Amino acid sequence: MGSVRCRYSRRHNDFNTVIWHEPAAGALIEISFVGGHGTAAGLSDSFESLGFEEGYDLAIGLATVGLLSGVLIGIIMLNIAARKGASETLKHPDDISVDQQTGVLDQNRREPSGQMTTSTVSIDPLALHIGMVGLSIFIGYWLLEGLMWVEETLWIEQMELITHVPLFPFAMIGGIIVQIFITRFDKNDIVDRPTISRIQNTALDLLIVSALGTLSLQVIGNNLMEFIILAVVGVALNVFMFLYLAPRMIPHYWFERGMGDFGQSMGVAATGIMLMKIVDPEQKTPAMKAFGYKQILFEPMVGGGLVTAAAMPIIIQFGAVPALIVATILMIGFWLLGVLYFGKNKQNETRS
Repeated sequence: MGSVRCRYSRRHNDFNTVIWHEPAAGALIEISFVGGHGTAAGLSDSFESLGFEEGYDLAIGLATVGLLSGVLIGIIMLNIAARKGASETLKHPDDISVDQQTGVLDQNRREPSGQMTTSTVSIDPLALHIGMVGLSIFIGYWLLEGLMWVEETLWIEQMELITHVPLFPFAMIGGIIVQIFITRFDKNDIVDRPTISRIQNTALDLLIVSALGTLSLQVIGNNLMEFIILAVVGVALNVFMFLYLAPRMIPHYWFERGMGDFGQSMGVAATGIMLMKIVDPEQKTPAMKAFGYKQILFEPMVGGGLVTAAAMPIIIQFGAVPALIVATILMIGFWLLGVLYFGKNKQNETRS
């Protein structure tokens, strides 16, 4: 391959190098805490092609820390908020339903996990929906192959970027294309959203279990101090942004809406949705709807999307310092937008 890949290559079993020597280590929090296990596992080939093989195990380990911390810290903050009146919907910890506490739905509240939209004589509904997922991946594969061909044809000697981007963000784009097609031509509603959700959640569970099963504790042990620093900073940063920035940037129902963003920023969107369902089970606030609208732009880009997947190749290609400068400028810009615009709207409405 090109000079970039050769420059950062090393023997696969040499895990004694401190990760601070790796520029790509700067993307581990973005990959692990924002992307979660799915993104970390999906980037396994990118870690290897960039010569940062140990980054895969570190990313899976950090994603596990983020997921567990998101649930535990989120539940703790929910209980504190309920007692101190920070939430407008959850007034007391006892308001949390039994099924939310145990994870088992009461028989009177159970709902079907999907509908039979096709006759099993022609095709089983589950097979149809799995085929839709497979079609999305197939489209994403050829999108990636096409962009790699363009990159190799035009500027492979100057830059390698798409070569190191994994398949999963393009599979997301393939899913968007399939969804647009279904919305336009599916007059009989043969695609059932709950069934797709069951496939999605099952795939994520299997991915997390398999990723943890292949986790190398030796890699984490050899980089234990760096791993602890990244984990502590990642958790502390998310808690700080929720407690300090959320009430200053979100005009209405900051706790309910911030819970979703906090949970997602610690690993997966499912954690954020779970926390929002606990604090606002009857959806009396616009938190869930706002979270859903945000995902349209968020997920394809930074929530384990294209920007997350391209973070390491960008750092390797252009350098850690330029990438840090650009990320810092974007962070300050969005911070000022939230505090000075949306936050000001909240203050003006309160005074009036």
